[in-house]
Amino acid sequence: MSTVHFQDRASSCRWQRNFAEDLVAGHGRIVVEFFDEGVSRRVPWPDRPQASRLLDALMGSARGFDAIVVGEYERAFHGQQLEQLTPTLLSHGVQLWLPETYGPVDFDNPRQMALLDLLGVHSHREVSRARHRTTAAMRAQAELQGRHLGGRPPYGYRLADAGPHPNRAHAAWGRRLHRLEPDPATAPHVRWIFEQRLAGRSVASIARALNDTDVLCPSGADPARNPHRTGRQWMLTTVAAILANPRYTGRQVWNRQRTDRDALPDEGTFDRHHEIQRWSASTDWVISREIAHTPLVSEERFVAVQAIHTAPTPADGIPRCYVLAGVICCGVCGRIMDSHWVHGRPGYRCRHGNTSTRPTSSRRQKTFYVREDHLLDRIRHGRGLHRRHPALRSPDPEKLAAYLRTNNMIIVCDHHAWTIEAETAIYPLTPAASFLATTAKIPAQRDGDCSKREKKSRFVGK
Repeated sequence: MSTVHFQDRASSCRWQRNFAEDLVAGHGRIVVEFFDEGVSRRVPWPDRPQASRLLDALMGSARGFDAIVVGEYERAFHGQQLEQLTPTLLSHGVQLWLPETYGPVDFDNPRQMALLDLLGVHSHREVSRARHRTTAAMRAQAELQGRHLGGRPPYGYRLADAGPHPNRAHAAWGRRLHRLEPDPATAPHVRWIFEQRLAGRSVASIARALNDTDVLCPSGADPARNPHRTGRQWMLTTVAAILANPRYTGRQVWNRQRTDRDALPDEGTFDRHHEIQRWSASTDWVISREIAHTPLVSEERFVAVQAIHTAPTPADGIPRCYVLAGVICCGVCGRIMDSHWVHGRPGYRCRHGNTSTRPTSSRRQKTFYVREDHLLDRIRHGRGLHRRHPALRSPDPEKLAAYLRTNNMIIVCDHHAWTIEAETAIYPLTPAASFLATTAKIPAQRDGDCSKREKKSRFVGK
């Protein structure tokens, strides 16, 4: 059965077993039962707990059965799942009994195979229609009624009773609607965050101020509803998410996130997928036409906050390009280094996990900087590297970076050595004769001419 909150296991399992027992009456008996709860039929058999156990038992040497009997086709299969299961059944000599075929399936009978194809299409159509009806209904409820459609309330709000359910049957069972109302303990912090942002403070400084004053972060304020979070402190992304959430204007918003089913690499005869949540484009959001709950910020102030950008804009208007972004790894902490544009040239830095939301301490590791032009020059002059990878001698930085990504090669840098790590070898990048520095002291070049203020390194190329 696909759900556990709206279905009864005893009755659902019982009627399916009754169908199975009636089908095999006089031919055999059921010796073991496999029943999945809370699993959609769209999930392939290897990813269903009980169906996966059945497959293991089917392929085991001590199998205690010679046939599988299904109570209803659409409870067991979706789309082409039976077609994908057929080779496994045939190779192990196990029959499949279905009520729709009045007995064992004859995989050599074209009429039965046509019937099974039709059942698979019908099962797929039933799921698609149910999803379409449900999505259309939820869209209308959010846009026209401003109804809260479930999920955790955003930080600053709590759930309140909104009266009986409009469906009479649900209301008779005691189901009630909910709405959002300001939480007296956390709503003032949300208002303060928006005020500080409008006053010109950066997102990082707001998060740091919240941590300095020991304000509980969302997962710390409600740990029961956030078991997947540590609840230790405010993060920059947490503050940014609050500032970007339009529900604080009092309007209900639905479909900000969606669930996609991405195909997994080919693993045998079954098509397998995994579900992943992604943010939807703002054009796909469903926003209520009227105010649905008490706002914590006016719409005018919310729009003004969205227009604030603290990221520096190039004076010349030319977009910055970091050709080696994503392939440079810090040898100190193992993180991917951040792109960092300074003094008219691209570079990379690693703060070793430290962020602007945390106060600076004497035990904190210093930020590590690498200039992109130094890296490219070393790669082009790496003789030992070119014996195996002559394409890295190219003067075109984009071709060079594309070759690194295509061949799964990464650059590892620390204060003492730079290397390129491939799947089968590690190549040291020795400095060229013209090099004066292993790591550029980029932060020291704040004012005046860069060439005058840059300190010489203690490493000298020979």
